[in-house]
Amino acid sequence: MASVRATAHPNIALVKYWGKKSAAGNIPAVPSLSITLDSLTATTELTEATSDQFVLNGEEQSGAAKDEKLTRFLSYLRERHDVPPLTISSTNNFPTAAGLASSAAGFAALVTAVDQLCALNLSTKALSELARAGSASAARSILGGFVGLTGPKFVAESIATREHWPLQVVVAITNTGKKSVSSTEGMTRSAVTSPYYSNWLDTANADYDRARAAIQSKNFTELAEVSEHSCLKMHAVMQTTQPPLMYWNPASLACIQKIQNLRAQGVDVFFTIDAGPQIKAVCTQNSVDSVATILAQMPGVLSIEKIGLGGPAQAKG
Repeated sequence: MASVRATAHPNIALVKYWGKKSAAGNIPAVPSLSITLDSLTATTELTEATSDQFVLNGEEQSGAAKDEKLTRFLSYLRERHDVPPLTISSTNNFPTAAGLASSAAGFAALVTAVDQLCALNLSTKALSELARAGSASAARSILGGFVGLTGPKFVAESIATREHWPLQVVVAITNTGKKSVSSTEGMTRSAVTSPYYSNWLDTANADYDRARAAIQSKNFTELAEVSEHSCLKMHAVMQTTQPPLMYWNPASLACIQKIQNLRAQGVDVFFTIDAGPQIKAVCTQNSVDSVATILAQMPGVLSIEKIGLGGPAQAKG
């Protein structure tokens, strides 16, 4: 039977996305801007089969464990393209569903593999649009370097290559468990119940424009300020949702405070956090080693990884 393998990297949004429009196609409510990570990888292998099967990190998913989002995505995909039943085997070399964009990398790898297996020959924009239907942030993992996702079409666009500004990221893992509330559920709840949600929508475009300009001019101070502000606004929306979405743990907060202190002392570093407790400390090359050493010593930090900026999703026959 024909088979193909594809890899994709998670991406970390510097200008955050939280919330969806009511339109079909999994459209984000706000623009976002991200960096693709290098050494964290989702690998998906597809094999033609008699019926769909899904294996995640070596364990077949069935019954309650079966991914409903994946099932819906395959239906969406088959409405548009001739895709046979598949055995989908996906492996992540980082914690799954723990705030490290595993779904973004996974759906980007899946779309890339399907394109190769079925000889669809889709453009990068078409791949991004398909990946977005599975996970909105997956649209950004199709590309490498600095990536934007803006309306009205919300397909990924390259803001800058990784060579343009080779920033580094120190990822501090503070919990490897699966988060209790998924991002999809959390976004729906926030849109209905958070009193800050409308302000979040109103200020997102300005944050995106500011961050894009900072990247193009390599202005680290400006990028640090807008990225941290976007992150904190998103978590304010989360924390004022009913019931509240509290993704941080004590180690997360301690790392935030440490990073803010380091930057006040002249170290080129800022933090960002997605829907989970993991800290991403974005650094210049001359500060990454010292930041990694300091964060590794923080109570509650389980492990540290230094990561460069990654490239696009790729398929191998």
